[in-house]
Amino acid sequence: MPFFEAVRLALQTIRVQKLKSFFTALGVCIGVMFLITVVSIVDGMGRYMETQLVGKLIALNSFELRNRPNINIGDVPRETWLEYARRPRIVESDVEPVVEALPDGARWAMYSEGGVRVESPFSRPRSADVTAIDGQYFQIKRLDVTDGRNFAPVELTTGASVVVLGPDLVKRLFPTVNPIGRQVKMGGRPYDVIGVGESRGSAFGVSFDNYIFAPYRSPVHRLLNREPHVIDAVTVQMPIADAMPEAMEAVRSVMRARHQLRPAQKDNFVLETSDSALEFWNKIKGYLVLAGVALPAIGLVVGAIVIMNIMLVAVAERTHEIGIRKALGAKRRDILIQFLIESATLSTFGAAMGIALGAGAAAFIRTATPMPTFVAPWSIAVGVLIGAGVGIVSGVYPASRASLLDPVAALRQE
Repeated sequence: MPFFEAVRLALQTIRVQKLKSFFTALGVCIGVMFLITVVSIVDGMGRYMETQLVGKLIALNSFELRNRPNINIGDVPRETWLEYARRPRIVESDVEPVVEALPDGARWAMYSEGGVRVESPFSRPRSADVTAIDGQYFQIKRLDVTDGRNFAPVELTTGASVVVLGPDLVKRLFPTVNPIGRQVKMGGRPYDVIGVGESRGSAFGVSFDNYIFAPYRSPVHRLLNREPHVIDAVTVQMPIADAMPEAMEAVRSVMRARHQLRPAQKDNFVLETSDSALEFWNKIKGYLVLAGVALPAIGLVVGAIVIMNIMLVAVAERTHEIGIRKALGAKRRDILIQFLIESATLSTFGAAMGIALGAGAAAFIRTATPMPTFVAPWSIAVGVLIGAGVGIVSGVYPASRASLLDPVAALRQE
């Protein structure tokens, strides 16, 4: 029997026996639905972590020199925290040797950050995320201003008392007036507002737009690090990803020499990239994907058993039909293929329902909760393959029984 003819007969059977076909495919449908839903949640969380959280903190093709990791995902042992506390801080005098060691084409920036209360004549005092910067920070982070202007090189060099405000802070500090040309106060000192920065988005419902940028050499840096000459990080960006290892090794050599580390001693600083920040999450993600595939397998096993039983009943009900087909010249292989295709079509029909329900569940979770979801194309392909595979596996025994029927004995059946 031609393949498409067998599929047509299978679809006709599903159409005629709607209720039985629905309950037959239900086990496969539930298994595939959970597979699509779980994988979409895990994949959505992975994309969210990479693009929204870590991606916004660490720029493309860049790394940060810090005395300890800025992003810690998972439990960090107490001994590790104590070791971090003993490490020397990164200081201003480290910047020049690091910059001199960088390969051609590298961008760099140094910064310190922290929470500071900000005052405005048009609003009550607010808390803001203040970052004191020097170097090519805005270019590395791909930030721009939507109103006013960015820092001039001379303002960064001299430490002028000027700031760029984030959109959320503009709404709170200057709700009714244009902030450009006006002043805010931090630590009792006035700062002129020269620009409004563009939105940096949010992660896990936390906005990144409650920010203030100021030149590092302005007085505000004393509010961020109480220890003199201490900075939080040096950011380095390379034009291409392949240039990253060379730049990181150059910075590592400079810092090990400055910290007087012997060859056997471990680094007492970190060179943090997006990959290193996501290392723990990637491990968890692998386990979650495995669980997302393994748990729905229970439903698929149940579905396979149901399909096998239904196909055995179908063989018993259609014994006379099988006898006629054999009497007319159908070979054992033809009967076997017919029942296998019917079984696979039935389970693929269930998988298609499961894919639709899983995608719908993922969309509902994405709109009704803060949890991000993304239906990966590979999960749809796996769902279809699983559906067809379950049908073929569960249909082998019934199809084999049908193909072995004696045509004379089968014709006697009514």
